[in-house]
This record gives sequence, structure tokens and C-alpha cells, in this order.
Amino acid sequence: MSTSLASRIARDPRFLELSRKRGSFSIVLSVLMLSIYYGFIAIIAFAPKSLAVPLTAGSVTTIGFPLGVGVILAAIILTGVYVVRANGEFDALTRKIIEDVK
Repeated sequence: MSTSLASRIARDPRFLELSRKRGSFSIVLSVLMLSIYYGFIAIIAFAPKSLAVPLTAGSVTTIGFPLGVGVILAAIILTGVYVVRANGEFDALTRKIIEDVK
């Protein structure tokens, strides 16, 4: 990509909008995932006995197992949310910017 093309793209108001939207969306999802993960770790560190409670009376599976699986599923779901938005809104805006600048 030539320097002049890159500078025209960087000055395009839609590129600035794309950068702002993508950045803020990424930050929101990152904060959400980090909150889920560190919340789970905080429970492990400060209240481990609460995770040792059996799911049902006489069960060997504790509440900690589904919560741990929930953390993993949250990561997968949040990744999917980002991919759907990136493939839809962000890619469409990127194509428009490139078409108009060329």
C-alpha cells in the first residue's frame, strides 16, 4: 500500500469512526471477560469453600465445576460476539472506506 493511500485512509472520517467503534467494543468485551475471569479467581482465593458445595445432596460434583465451565463458555461466547460484529459491521465499513479511497 502506498504512503499516500494510507494517509488518505487515515484521514477518512469513516476510518476514524471504525477505529473508535472497534476499539471501544474491544475494550468493553475485554473488561467483561477480565471481570468474569478475575471474579472466578477471587472466589477461588477468598472463598474456596463456597466452590466446594455439592450441586445436589450426595453429589461429588461441586458448584465450582459448572462455574469454571461457565468461564470458558463466556470466553467462547464473547469471542463469537466479536466475530459476528467484526464480520458484519466492521468489515462492511472497511470495504466502503477502501472503495471510496481508491
